[in-house]
Amino acid sequence: MDEQSTGTITGTSAEGTITGTRLAFCGTGNMGEAVLAGALASGVAPGDVVATVRRDERASELESRYGVRTTTDNAAAVADARVVVVGVKPKDVAAVLEEIGGSLAPGAVVVSVAAGLPLRFFSDRLPAGTAVVRAMPNTPAQVGAGVTAIVGGPAASEDDVALVERILSGSGLVVRVAEKDMDAVGALAGSGPAYVFYVVDAMAEAGVLLGLTRDVARTLAVQTVLGAGRLLDETGEHPVTLRERVSSPGGTTVAALRRLDDGGVRAAFLDALEAARDRARELAAELG
Repeated sequence: MDEQSTGTITGTSAEGTITGTRLAFCGTGNMGEAVLAGALASGVAPGDVVATVRRDERASELESRYGVRTTTDNAAAVADARVVVVGVKPKDVAAVLEEIGGSLAPGAVVVSVAAGLPLRFFSDRLPAGTAVVRAMPNTPAQVGAGVTAIVGGPAASEDDVALVERILSGSGLVVRVAEKDMDAVGALAGSGPAYVFYVVDAMAEAGVLLGLTRDVARTLAVQTVLGAGRLLDETGEHPVTLRERVSSPGGTTVAALRRLDDGGVRAAFLDALEAARDRARELAAELG
């Protein structure tokens, strides 16, 4: 299933609505909540969603914000769910799978949004034949502008993966990849927002050093990144082509880009992504 799915991309709008699809969210931290919000945006009815929580105040937040049901019982939450999203921290996933394994409904699909854990981690801990889809969302999913990579396990049918794809599309772009590429996806897109925030902060601080007020510098840096991303997306042109249009021979932009090259920025990004990929592999090995 995963090798056949390589490279397929879907947009943010799902065709029609997802009616009668019951979802359970085991874990509703920042990423779990982002996926929950996206599921509702994709057409899942609030009454068909149950989310597990540890604290009463968290239950009140989710119920008032989204109109979904909440519980502290993971096994009860998944009992009649068509799709079960496991959104706890990687170190807690094994315990959750032990809780829910015997309560999964026939034909249920388990979706993992836990970073680093391979499909085999789930198949080894769930009843034989359980359909599993591994997903790697990023934090812009919180505002419906995320990108999520997915791969279906051996027991997941095309219908299973397509259903998960539609549910996740409410959080942004969905890309199907092979499982062997998931660590690279995590290094690029999963950790990617942090790199952008790092660059925006550096640009804004530089603007302050050049005499701009902090508010103005931040606004300019943020809007420049937003605008550049939108230009890349809507024109479909190569980044190099767009960069060259800004870079007049002998001009200010060329002078700036030369300093970035002298500082080894491009090589530093390669080193950063390799470090993120390698750390994901280490974490997966540590968790067995």
